[in-house]
Amino acid sequence: MTRVVPDQKTKFESDELFRKLSRESEIRYTGYRDRAHEERIVRFQTECREGRCPISFASSGTNIVLYLGPALKDKKTETPAKEYLDFEKEPGKVHLMCHFVMNGVCVKFMGWMDAQRLDGAAYVEMDTERAKVEDKLFRETIEQTRVRMQEFEDRQRRVKQEPYEGQEHVSYSTNDYGMRMALQ
Repeated sequence: MTRVVPDQKTKFESDELFRKLSRESEIRYTGYRDRAHEERIVRFQTECREGRCPISFASSGTNIVLYLGPALKDKKTETPAKEYLDFEKEPGKVHLMCHFVMNGVCVKFMGWMDAQRLDGAAYVEMDTERAKVEDKLFRETIEQTRVRMQEFEDRQRRVKQEPYEGQEHVSYSTNDYGMRMALQ
């Protein structure tokens, strides 16, 4: 199964959700809403350092869990690099960046959050570099599927044409078959 649509750029430019998310808008940290604000601050910073951050775009209500850093989110052993997570760029703010596939389109999330208020601003833009990589994988997958289907159809044709093991291939007309059945 492919992860992207055939024409990512057109989808990004024409989809209403992408139009909303591509404009800078308010975001909020959505983790641990049932906890006290002070505990949420600590958990936000901890989660960011662990490489994940659940956020919500306030204008569209879109919820996303950002996986900060390299694509292998299952193999996180260290804090994400500064290009993905930066606590030092501006005092009191946490800058976040993340690459992911959303609705079949490769995108890059860019934003910041106030470390105390747990809100900020962000936008999503099309990630053309990753789109090229995913598009290549998409086309290779389609070609492999086409080849497998052709091989399957060829095998099916050969099976239909071969006689059953231990039997001679004899063709009977409908009348011959009916008469043979009646004699048995």
